[in-house]
Amino acid sequence: MHALLAFGGLPGGMEWILIVLVVLIFFGAKKIPELARGLGKGIREFKDATKEVKKEIEDGEKAVKE
Repeated sequence: MHALLAFGGLPGGMEWILIVLVVLIFFGAKKIPELARGLGKGIREFKDATKEVKKEIEDGEKAVKE
């Protein structure tokens, strides 16, 4: 939280445009969909893993209560 305040908060409109342009320059327009798919896949795997851990904890709690 303190880091956001130190840098003046979240990026605004012009900053986002600059970020998008830099990403386009570094990766190219053809590579961006591939990067987005990889990011989405990673997020999905992370969510699945957290659900699995949560389920294991709940199952462990049920076993202790019995």
